[in-house]
Amino acid sequence: MSGKANANYRTALSRARGLGAAHHGVSDFIFERLSGIALVPLSLWAVYGAIKVAPLGYDTAALALRHPLNALLALLLMGASFAHMKAGLRVVIEDYLEVPATKVLALMLNSAICWLGWALSSFAILWVAFGAAHH
Repeated sequence: MSGKANANYRTALSRARGLGAAHHGVSDFIFERLSGIALVPLSLWAVYGAIKVAPLGYDTAALALRHPLNALLALLLMGASFAHMKAGLRVVIEDYLEVPATKVLALMLNSAICWLGWALSSFAILWVAFGAAHH
């Protein structure tokens, strides 16, 4: 008997297997949780730094950002923030937009905006960290 003839005798569960999700949901879920966890200490560091440095003016803030550890933490904060935002918005777009063309456009815009935001913020951090920006 061919596979098609046997299909009539398969149970509903047997026919449904493999027709569900695209099997990337678990890895997306884990990535969102890990990026969220990474954002906790990075955000606390940023808030502490802003409270400590902001009242002292631009020159002091730029000097603080020229320290390699601070520059690295700022880059990690921006990377984790934009990656987390992209992943979270992707889920919202996939779950709530039903028109395929609209969904594809929204996913493309989400990616483009997140990548652009990350690139510009990283460029700004490196610009200040390497002393190219003088006030």
